[in-house]
Amino acid sequence: MQSKVLDFDTTVFEKEYVTLGGRREVIVRGGRHLFDLLPAAFEGVNQIGVIGWGSQGPAQAQNLRDSLGDSVKVVVGLREGSSSIPAARAAGFTEKTGTLGEMFGVIADSDMVILLISDAAQAEHYSAIFAALRPGATLGLSHGFLLGHLSQVGAEFPPGIDVIAVCPKGMGPSVRALYVQGATVNGAGINASFAVEQNVTGRAVERALGWSVALGAPFTFQTTLRAEFLSDLTGERAMLLGGVHGIVESLYARYRDQGKSDADAFRDSVECVTGPISRTISTKGLIGVYDQLDADGKKTFAEAYAAAYPVGLEITAEIYDEVSSGNEIRSVILAGKRLERFPMGKIDQADMWRVGQQVRAERDGQVVPLNPFTAGVFCGVMMAQVDVLVEQGHPYSEIANESVIEAVDSLNPYMHARGISYMVDNCSTTARLGARKWAPRFHYLLAQVAYPAVDDGTVDATPFKSFENNVVHEVLRVCSEMRPAVDIAVV
Repeated sequence: MQSKVLDFDTTVFEKEYVTLGGRREVIVRGGRHLFDLLPAAFEGVNQIGVIGWGSQGPAQAQNLRDSLGDSVKVVVGLREGSSSIPAARAAGFTEKTGTLGEMFGVIADSDMVILLISDAAQAEHYSAIFAALRPGATLGLSHGFLLGHLSQVGAEFPPGIDVIAVCPKGMGPSVRALYVQGATVNGAGINASFAVEQNVTGRAVERALGWSVALGAPFTFQTTLRAEFLSDLTGERAMLLGGVHGIVESLYARYRDQGKSDADAFRDSVECVTGPISRTISTKGLIGVYDQLDADGKKTFAEAYAAAYPVGLEITAEIYDEVSSGNEIRSVILAGKRLERFPMGKIDQADMWRVGQQVRAERDGQVVPLNPFTAGVFCGVMMAQVDVLVEQGHPYSEIANESVIEAVDSLNPYMHARGISYMVDNCSTTARLGARKWAPRFHYLLAQVAYPAVDDGTVDATPFKSFENNVVHEVLRVCSEMRPAVDIAVV
């Protein structure tokens, strides 16, 4: 994928230019003070249909409704007999008020349709969905998966509609939680990317930006629909979900083999990642983790980083190839057809995650120390993902969010609160499938290649030599100034 300079024009919102790693990128700063501009952004839109009630559906439907008030009607569309109907009613969307209906009827009646059904369902039903859209309607996506599928089957979006995307950099529950927690705080929410694939009406940019602002995004940055699904599918299979799952399980096993108690092994792996490592990266970047270590800690970090980075680079490059070739998209669709027969099982049934339940119950304000080996492994794999996306030409803002910010600010807090399943299984079906598929690869290569090299004293120090000068440190320094005004609290 070739890097391209992105820019856009808006007459409703103010855009700002930021310099990230020597590149100029464009952002829109959000905030509740902008909600009065939303009617102008959605000019010509009387009804928004939010289709689906999975990870993103509840959050987006409620946030849009709360932000737009009476200016635009928000209606939830679900298939007949959907098991999600009671939940939608409980959230205040009802047939009586005309805010809950059958999905194809809602699509046909809406000026803007936000399609949040599962990726496999989009691939199965896109022809009927396209046929139901009004001429001149706006189709909104929160993931570029459908574009990837259409490319695979030789199909296209209908020519007479706008196609836009707003992609929150966090799972749906995070999008809603931060919106609610920040009800009285300007700029509280989850950052989002936006893309315009087709602009027939000339209003596509304004509607995309309005959508992002209405969701509560503190900052909205620009990407393309193709770049989004490439980085998103890669990220959730790598560092965001699958990678971190494999990392902590491999570290737990290593620490147990070294003679640590079950509880201490869990603290030095999972609790260390979700606690001091994530907190430090959130505000001070990856370099901040290294800088706070003493001389011996820096030596341990460097060795662990150098051992883990090649593993992260190899697997992330493979994942990216599988996504860009269409293999991973086909895998998701095929898996979706098997789910009724082979439903996804829970992934927190291993002994270590049962130990984690007890560790969390006994926290009582305990401060988990920063383990330099855990930090080196985590940062090494995370930096490998950064470098793969840089090599592929993605915007720095997208790289920072998909590799680092989403992990430490949105996802890891869920693992910290209730364990691995609570983090992974609050995400989309596509993400859940990818995490289950790729986590064992990270675990295997770390345990079989990286850790033996450390123990044998055969680690090649070369990967660490470029750590301190990596461009991502400056990118994250700027991005740290664009953090949400409220930290997510998972209960």
